[in-house]
Amino acid sequence: MAPEAPAYLWDARRAADAVARFIAGKDRDDYPGDDLLRSAVERHFEIVGEALSQLGKASPALLAGLPDARNAIGFRNVLIHGYAQVDGAIVWRAATEDLPRLRSAVDTLLSELGDPP
Repeated sequence: MAPEAPAYLWDARRAADAVARFIAGKDRDDYPGDDLLRSAVERHFEIVGEALSQLGKASPALLAGLPDARNAIGFRNVLIHGYAQVDGAIVWRAATEDLPRLRSAVDTLLSELGDPP
């Protein structure tokens, strides 16, 4: 394992935590009309995806231990390169359903590495 691999996991975890803070107390109807919320959530999804992309380069085996990591990386690419087609409903679902599962898997992996959250 590359020595920087845990740092990428921590970056993904911190970004996922930020998304959770941003959406706390909000609902799906709040999301489309709140430019600040959308910008913050999408930016931190980009960080999650980039951190996992870098993790894959540093340690493909660790990345393989994260379910849906490839989807998160692909989502990052859509947010950055396909920004004009970003669907707020998909981002909201990812924030409320997919990201918590990914964050939990990151926590588990950090614990297995002896670097508990």
